[in-house]
Amino acid sequence: MDATHRAAGSTALLTDRYELTMLQAALRSGAAHRRSVFEVFTRRLPNGRRYGVTAGTGRVLDAVENFRFTAPQLDWLAAQDVVDARTLEYLADYRFTGDIHGYPEGEVYFPGSPLMTVEGSFAEAVILETVILSILNHDSAIAAAASRMTAAAGGRPCIEMGARRAHEGAAVAAARAAYVAGFSATSDLEAGFTHGIPTTGTAAHAFTLLHDTERDAFTAQIASMGRGTTLLVDTYDLKEAVRTAVEVAGPELGAVRIDSGDLTLLAHRVRRQLDELGADKTKIIVTSDLDEYAIAALAAAPVDGYGVGTSLVTGSGHPTCAMVYKLVARESVPGGPLVPVAKRSAGAKSSIGGRKWAARRPDADGVAEAEVVGTGELPGELAGHLLQVPLVLAGETVGREPLAAARERHVRSRAALPLSATQLSKGEPVLPTERTA
Repeated sequence: MDATHRAAGSTALLTDRYELTMLQAALRSGAAHRRSVFEVFTRRLPNGRRYGVTAGTGRVLDAVENFRFTAPQLDWLAAQDVVDARTLEYLADYRFTGDIHGYPEGEVYFPGSPLMTVEGSFAEAVILETVILSILNHDSAIAAAASRMTAAAGGRPCIEMGARRAHEGAAVAAARAAYVAGFSATSDLEAGFTHGIPTTGTAAHAFTLLHDTERDAFTAQIASMGRGTTLLVDTYDLKEAVRTAVEVAGPELGAVRIDSGDLTLLAHRVRRQLDELGADKTKIIVTSDLDEYAIAALAAAPVDGYGVGTSLVTGSGHPTCAMVYKLVARESVPGGPLVPVAKRSAGAKSSIGGRKWAARRPDADGVAEAEVVGTGELPGELAGHLLQVPLVLAGETVGREPLAAARERHVRSRAALPLSATQLSKGEPVLPTERTA
């Protein structure tokens, strides 16, 4: 199970009105029950990014399971004259009975990758568009930023601390996505309760300011939390605070946290001071508006961990992935074969019709060299490298997995990319997307 305590509330109104009005019109035209295939993909990565990260898949599965219209919701739709009586009757019994295949959570992706394929009747598949895109666009954006940060951290732990910088629901989803992409813990207790993510946190500046002296604050925290706690040492004078912290806790002090100033310079000074005081095992944690670039700049500093907030929960400047949900195939007659369909508008918003398969071709050394996306027969040499997996079959969820599995997959997936994938300098996607008919 993905979530330790999955919410059971209806997700049916987490949608745009035009999904239901399309349904109404399709029911009237007789096309609503045509078998259809929708595909989630993005035409491009955010500017300068070299790969994307699939995240939110487990939350999508929950959302599809909970996509049920309650009586109060149906009454409201009727009162607002959103859809007619025939459509309300259809919605009252709505259950998704189709199939969903997709990239498993934690897998990397590229422009044109078919991240999720939803197949069913037009009626049951079209109304899932908004909620699926809402989850995947948000969570994948956070995971992509988190992946860049954990790569820059080079094995040092990253802690998610962005709850106060996001909508309360988005904060929980962000903590989950960050964990998929390698963050070790979160400060958000709801994320820990709901998704089983380790939680961490000790005290803020307010706790020091509450007490008459910094020594009193440190003494109280040590008495309550033990010598292995982390003391915040930059409320007043940093050097004096470090000295006091070691005097109060002894050399067994777990860690000190620096939350302001020139972190590189201060980390070196604090490390030297801790060592001179005999606290050579005491760790140094840094916070203060970190992003992947700041983390990379601290690579040579004696830092043991990073706390990241605002930049993480906002996708480090790219809070969405521009994913779209497009109809790519449908029946022309009931029971007939699927016919490819595609948007042919001018500009960059066209799409490619047909149900797609996707594979990642490795070179002779096992390093990925291309994302291959096709609609025809799968080449034999790619048979062992397909990327999509079953998630829902005949309406039954089959792809739910522990969050730890997605986390481990991301490590493997990122490691299989060319080394330039984790460079922070702007560049093109690290793999080309090759298309084959």
